[in-house]
Order: sequence, then structure tokens, then C-alpha cells
Amino acid sequence: MTLPNWITFSRLLGIPFLLYGLYNPTPQARWICLTIFLIAALTDWLDGYLARKLNQISELGKFLDPLVDKLLVLAPLLVLIELGKVPAWGVFLILARELAIAGWRVNQTTITGANIWGKLKTVSQIVAIALLIAPLPPVWQIPSLIAFWISVALTIISGVVYLVPPKVSVAEYQNKVTDQNQ
Repeated sequence: MTLPNWITFSRLLGIPFLLYGLYNPTPQARWICLTIFLIAALTDWLDGYLARKLNQISELGKFLDPLVDKLLVLAPLLVLIELGKVPAWGVFLILARELAIAGWRVNQTTITGANIWGKLKTVSQIVAIALLIAPLPPVWQIPSLIAFWISVALTIISGVVYLVPPKVSVAEYQNKVTDQNQ
């Protein structure tokens, strides 16, 4: 297993500690959870960077990285539902998008990297979850929920952009047909 894959796997190992800590309502436990979550989120960038830099992109990494990303986002969101911090239907929209994209990818011969919408979705989810986990004063409750709903909106937009093929002009279509016939 490559170094980037080990880093991805380490992100997975942090999730149980994050979940356990979220059930402890003390500020100290919440700060620890926030630290675990942010370190795990940063390793998402790190493993991809190292895989490209060290030329260690692997099929395992292509499979494991998005799976662990989804678990890292959905696991704390499910606890936040249980704790009454976010509505279940908002998390359902995120889950539905992730399952739809994962199901769609199964039938693809090549896996494309994230586009700008996917990157915005990921950053917005990380920011929203971080704000919801952090033991912030009550004045932060509304901004945290706004960040959550922005992440839900960007999640839906990124899913639509990912699944809906781009429109091509008649000239581009004719060029593709001509190229295929030659």
C-alpha cells in the first residue's frame, strides 16, 4: 500500500474517535473533535497531493479516497442530527447526492476528478461541519446553520453538474460525428 493510501486509511481511523467525542457535550471534547475533523479534512488534500507528486495514483486510492471522504462528512452529520443541530432532511439531500454519484460512477470506465463545483461542495461541507462541531457561543448558531444550508445547496448543484452532460453546439457535435466516422 502506498503512502497516500495509508494517509487516506488514517482518515478513516479517526472517524470513531470523532463520533465518540461528539456525544460528550463538554467544550474540551468539542475542541478535540474539531481538531480531529480538521486534521482528517487536511489529509484529504495531502493524500491527493502526494499521490500526484510521488506518481502513486492507484486504483485502491481512486476507490478509497472518495469513500472515506463521504464517511468523514456523513458520520458527524448523522450525529449532529441526533443531537438536534441539523435537520435530517438536509443531511438526506447530501446523502442522496453522494449515493447517486457513487452509483453512477460504478458504470463509468474512467473516474474523472472533481470539478470546481465538487471542490466548492467539499470545502463548504468542511466549513459547515467545523462550525457545527465547534463549541461556539449561541450567536454562532444561525451562521452555522446558514453554512450548513449553503453546503446542502452546493452539494445538490455539484451533483446536477456532475450528472448532466454539457450541451454541445451543432458544430461540435458534427465534428465528433465526423471524427468517429473516420
